[in-house]
Amino acid sequence: MPEPTLQLVTSDNVEAACAIRLLPHQDAHVESVAVSLALAYTLPTKAWPRLVHDRSALVAVVMAFHRVDWPGDPSGVTRSGLWRLNVDAQHQHQGYGRFAVLAVCADLLERGERTCFVTYDAGEDGPENFYLKLGFRPTGEFSGRQVVAGLKL
Repeated sequence: MPEPTLQLVTSDNVEAACAIRLLPHQDAHVESVAVSLALAYTLPTKAWPRLVHDRSALVAVVMAFHRVDWPGDPSGVTRSGLWRLNVDAQHQHQGYGRFAVLAVCADLLERGERTCFVTYDAGEDGPENFYLKLGFRPTGEFSGRQVVAGLKL
């Protein structure tokens, strides 16, 4: 079975990317792909959006951030990590989310980072268990109402 691959977002595939849909209860926990891509467009040196394909099927969109000032941190510390992960509802629980997170971690490691950060909604319907299973650990910080977690690379 072939491995999933990452592809750049282009004018040829952006509409397909925006068609990615989550399960209904997940919509409250992550922005749409369209919002993520619009944000990436405004921060081209900080945002890292990629499409996850398996064979010819687009299965997910992942976006990382690199060296972003952390909200609410007056020290000027910058962090890098996973910003958004949207795995299409019909392709969830097949390893694509894990693949996307590991790809982000590999990219950050190549850029000299030693920790990958993520924020998420805690609770039953949120992605907390997914991130904990991958080894992320809460830092004790919050970004708004979201938990901040880190994974040592």
